[in-house]
Amino acid sequence: MNLAFISHPSCREHRMGAHHPECPERLYAIQDRLIASGMEMLLTHYDAPKASVEQIARAHDRDYIETIIAAAPQADDVLAWIDGDTAMNKHTLEAALHAAGAAILGVDLVMGERHHAAFCGVRPPGHHAGRAKGSGFCIFNNVAIGALHALEQHGLERVAIIDFDVHHGDGTEEIVIGDERILFCSSFQHPFYPGTGADTDAPNVINLPLPRLTDGAAFKAAVEAAWLPRLDAFAPQLIMISAGFDGHIEDDMAHFNLHTADYGWITREIHHLARKHSQERVVSCLEGGYTLSALGRCVSTHIDELIGHA
Repeated sequence: MNLAFISHPSCREHRMGAHHPECPERLYAIQDRLIASGMEMLLTHYDAPKASVEQIARAHDRDYIETIIAAAPQADDVLAWIDGDTAMNKHTLEAALHAAGAAILGVDLVMGERHHAAFCGVRPPGHHAGRAKGSGFCIFNNVAIGALHALEQHGLERVAIIDFDVHHGDGTEEIVIGDERILFCSSFQHPFYPGTGADTDAPNVINLPLPRLTDGAAFKAAVEAAWLPRLDAFAPQLIMISAGFDGHIEDDMAHFNLHTADYGWITREIHHLARKHSQERVVSCLEGGYTLSALGRCVSTHIDELIGHA
């Protein structure tokens, strides 16, 4: 069965200034690699719809949503800064609404059994966006919005969110902490931006703070010890992924030493869990990954493993 690839043209128009690492070229690099690797023929492309205010409000305070809408620039070459490294241009609001809508559509597609898995190739990313703030390049929390849509709209009882970005998914944690319907697993370099997650104590959160220079063997050992047994016991009916590839050894945004094969391994483990518990239903949302060649290779490998092999 092929995979749903969800994006929207507005995601390529969102820009935060020259030389900003979270740039439109990231999506072009993914597209180029999928074509070059032959993976493109295994995808069905969908244009992401806009998420509604009501759908976004499952994860975010309405006052925050209204503030973002009001802050959106109307003119070209104007940037409205949300925090020190997160800005909106004329197209950002549109892109953010479609990015959140991609996660929602991904859930609808896998729940409707048209596809067993979906990848949301969107930007801005989402996992640093909390209930009432955007930060770390993120405006709305795409993966949390998708997970809450699955619970509220499709009546699921258990959704897992797995975040293997090199930065802690602090926004996701803030939104889902204490919600026993969601098991949130986040691995990240610590101490490092945003400096959170190492001391979280909540039954539905399993954080893996790992030291700089963590390699594939150490990452694998930590995941096998801390995540896999809990995920298996939780038996999720749907798995959402915050797919960040900035822990790659070639990525200079952090200090992990992971390789493309390590992202293949974690995706394969997630797919095994999905086969066992959730009828293979997985929705993955792009987060970090800033060295273009490595990002393209990692996403192609990630998608290949999500599709799975007989």
